[in-house]
Amino acid sequence: MDGILVLFDGVCNLCNSSVIFIIENDRKNQFRFAPLQSQKAREILGVQSPPDGTYETIIYIENGKVFTKSTAVLKIARHLRFPWLLAWVFMIIPSFIRDGLYKIVSRNRYRWFGKKDQCMIPTPDLKEKFLMD
Repeated sequence: MDGILVLFDGVCNLCNSSVIFIIENDRKNQFRFAPLQSQKAREILGVQSPPDGTYETIIYIENGKVFTKSTAVLKIARHLRFPWLLAWVFMIIPSFIRDGLYKIVSRNRYRWFGKKDQCMIPTPDLKEKFLMD
C-alpha cells in the first residue's frame, strides 16, 4: 500500500472525529484508514484482537515502519495543512512525557468523548480512503 495508513479505534468518538479532521487537512491526499477492530487491520498487524477488546493507541504506518501513541499523532500532524503541521515541533519533548499525556487521554476518551456501538461506516465520498474487509 502506498501512502500512509492510520489504524484507529473505530468505536471511539474522539478517534472518529480525528479521522475526519485528518481527511479535511490532508495536504496531499496520502492518508488511508482502517479501524483497529477490522479484519484488515488484524491482517496488516499480524495479530489477533486484544484480549480485553480495547484499543488504546492510534497506529501510523509509513514505508513499513509502525509508530504508536504520541509519535503517531505527531507524524500525522507533520503531513497536515498549516498550522497543524507545526505540532511536529513537539517531537523535541521526550517520548515518555508525550506518551504519558497520550495515555491519560487514551484511558479517558470513552468517558470524555463517548463511544459508538459499532465502527463508523464511511460515507460514499470517503469510502476510497478506507481499507475495507
